[in-house]
Amino acid sequence: MPTLSAPTPVEAFLHRTFTATGIETQIALASILRVNRAAISMAKKKGRVPEKWALKLAELYGLNPRWLLKGQGEQYLRGEHATTTMAIPRVAAKLCAGGGSFETSAMVRDTMVFSRSWLRTKGNPETMVLMDIIGDSMEPELRDGDTVLIDHSQTSVHAGAIYALGVGDSLLIKRVERQPGSIALISTNPSYAPLVLQGDELETLRVLGRILWVCREYR
Repeated sequence: MPTLSAPTPVEAFLHRTFTATGIETQIALASILRVNRAAISMAKKKGRVPEKWALKLAELYGLNPRWLLKGQGEQYLRGEHATTTMAIPRVAAKLCAGGGSFETSAMVRDTMVFSRSWLRTKGNPETMVLMDIIGDSMEPELRDGDTVLIDHSQTSVHAGAIYALGVGDSLLIKRVERQPGSIALISTNPSYAPLVLQGDELETLRVLGRILWVCREYR
């Protein structure tokens, strides 16, 4: 029987990194590390991971550089060496403030760094993600191009809160109002009528998480 070869140091580093951070592709990792995409391929050829990559991931995710590079020690930094910040991934999928977005890729585009203690006051940092908004149905609260912070662990519906929702293959951002025998998805913009789901349509609704925070770039 053929023997399985042990992973190279770079392959092991990539496996630990992807598992611990949720980053899914080498392209996304290169973006987060601020290196050229070819740099990871070059590291594979050389069989060596630049130490500064592990230090960057330690800064962003609180991971132990020694664990990342060699699989030794604890996975996360502790005590005086622990980072006070955490990088939250921004995925390529977009939330539609309109009729529904089919841009549902979960590939990580980049990250934004937050205070760990602040994130904990909002929810579970380990289940948070950032997504961009397209459309104007939630204006003036949320505008086209805004980036929102979502906690996937907060799926219980509360009056007045705004949620990231899946309806069939579409992604939406709406308020949710329970009604007898139906659920209404409410826009802030009065130009948009509520989207009412009833009967079999209710089975297509998924509450993906609560919107916690918004970032807006002034143009």
